[in-house]
Amino acid sequence: MNTITHTQDPRLTQAPRRTSQLPFPDDVRQLFERFFQLGDLADGSSVVTSEWTPRVDIREEDNRFVILADLPGVDPDDVEIMMDKGILSIKGERKSEVQEHAERYSRIERRYGMFHRRFALPDSADPDGITAQGHNGVLEISIPKRPETTPRRIPVGKRETRVS
Repeated sequence: MNTITHTQDPRLTQAPRRTSQLPFPDDVRQLFERFFQLGDLADGSSVVTSEWTPRVDIREEDNRFVILADLPGVDPDDVEIMMDKGILSIKGERKSEVQEHAERYSRIERRYGMFHRRFALPDSADPDGITAQGHNGVLEISIPKRPETTPRRIPVGKRETRVS
C-alpha cells in the first residue's frame, strides 16, 4: 500500500521511494521510442529501431572518433556495419540459445533479438577509413578524421576594362 506520511511541517511530505532510477520498464520505454520515432524523416543521429538497445560510448580523440557498443552474447559475425550518406548504421542479432529443459522461469531479463543503431557522423569523419573489431562483448568502431584543411587566401585580381 502506497501512503504519503506527513512530517511535523504539513507543507513537507515524504512519498514512497522508487526502486528504479528509470520511470518506465525497458519494454514500455521502447514502446514509446518506437511510437514517437520519425524513421527516415529524422536526422539519423542515434536513432534506435530495435528489439533491444545496445548501450554505446562515443568519444572524440585527436585523430579519430571511437564508438564502443556493449554487445554481450553477440557474435561479431552477426553484426553488420554500414556507412551511407554520412550515417553509420550498426545492426545485428543476439540469438537465443533454446534449451529443452522442463525448468520454469519466474523472470527472464536477458534480451534477445534484433538491434539497430544509427549515428550521423560529422563532416570531419573519413568514411573510407572506418574499421571495427569485436572482443569480449564490446564492439569498437574507429572512425578516422580527415586531415584539417588550412584556410588560404584567394587573391582578387582587377579586371581590365577595354576602351573602344
